[in-house]
Parts: sequence; structure tokens; C-alpha cells
Amino acid sequence: MLTFDDGPAAADSDNPTVRVLETLAHNPYQDNIKAVFFTQTRAWHGGGTDTGRALIRREHAEGHVVALHSATWFHSNHRFMSRATLDETMQRGVDDLVAETGVAPKLVRPPFWAYDAETLDSYRQHGMQMLLTDLNANDGKIYGINFSWHKRSNMLTHLAETRKRWAAGAMPVVDGSTPIVVTFHDVNTYTSRHIEEYMGILLDVARELDVPLAAKPFYDDREELERAALASTVNSADAKPQLPGLWNWLWQ
Repeated sequence: MLTFDDGPAAADSDNPTVRVLETLAHNPYQDNIKAVFFTQTRAWHGGGTDTGRALIRREHAEGHVVALHSATWFHSNHRFMSRATLDETMQRGVDDLVAETGVAPKLVRPPFWAYDAETLDSYRQHGMQMLLTDLNANDGKIYGINFSWHKRSNMLTHLAETRKRWAAGAMPVVDGSTPIVVTFHDVNTYTSRHIEEYMGILLDVARELDVPLAAKPFYDDREELERAALASTVNSADAKPQLPGLWNWLWQ
């Protein structure tokens, strides 16, 4: 399950979100792949622009699942907001996506992976469930760094840990397959240029670790993708799933 955070991008030329969409539609592995896009609907450099709003409409029109990441000017931490402010931004985000796609989002992913009982309750009150991740490309822009020299080793490490949970029967089965959630950032120009390579790496490390792949290894149907995503959500603050990188140490 390919998921993308922080978008859409607002660049007028060589737009990374556009490049990701084009690669998902046509690539050597499987055409017409559908992904979950966790959008920032009011971001000053993305979803809050005409270009960003047009890309949200395009994502929906091309059969992807459009979900919510934030509805603030910046990439704001939901845990650090008052409940009233959080509720206001959640409703704003839902309204934004309904206005662009005609569909209320069912999925949300917290910025910085930061959540608690209050944030989960706010998500539920606004009709959304929280999806975290199993594998993370570590491609978020941190202090200007937007590249990776460890694409394959990173995915191999994360999938090896995920495989343990799968082998123990601790992961959901949906429509005969176990969803494995992978996170990228479509605003990252390095990611957009290398997303085809990332897809090949995912298939390669799965084979190396003897993780059996479905006949179609990536989701290509929006309804099936959304069912799988909803089955993979975290609904209790008492659950302590592994978070990517330093965030697990920071928040838990």
C-alpha cells in the first residue's frame, strides 16, 4: 500500500506530485497503481494554492484515495493544539476535501506521527481513522535533506521487522491479502524522481525475505485500497505501534 504525505506540491513546472501520479499510472511493474495521498489542504506551498487544489481533484479523479494530513498553513503538530483548535482544523480539512472531491475523507495521518487519546477522539468525531505505517522511506525533508543513500537497506530492515508481525498473525487480512503500508512524501523531488526505483526495491526485498506477493503486488482499485487501509488503522491510544525512526522514541 503506497501512501504519500505532505502534498500536493505547488510547483508550476517539474511538479513532484505530478511526476508521482504519472509514475503510478505507467511504470515497468504494474500500471494504474492507486495510492493514499495524505494531503495538507491549506499549506501555503501546496494544498492551499490553485495548483494544489487542482492536484487534489486530479488525485481523486484518477482513482486514488485522498485523505487528510493537516489543514493548517504549516505542518502543525496535532498533539500541541488545544482540542478546540484541533477540532476546527479537522472540520476545515474535511470541508476542503469535500469541496474538491465530493467525498469526505475516512483516513487521517498525524503530522510528525504525533497523536494521543485527544487527537484520536477528534479524528473519530470527524469521521476519520488514523493510519500509520509499516515501512517508511525516511524521505521527509529535514533541514533541507531530501535524498537517501540507503533506500534498499532501509526498506529491507523495515520489511524484516514487519515480516515478524505478519508471520505471527498480528496483521490484518483483507480480500485475501495482508496490507503492508509504505510511506513516502510526494513533495520530495528526490522521491518523485526515484519512485519507480523504490517500487522495484520493495518487490526485490520482499522476494529476498520470502514475503509472498499477491498476483498484483500493488493496489490498483480504490475501494479495495480503502478497505485495506481502514483495516490497518490504529484506533486506541493504548496501542503502541512502532513509529518511524526517532519519532518512536520521541512520542512513546
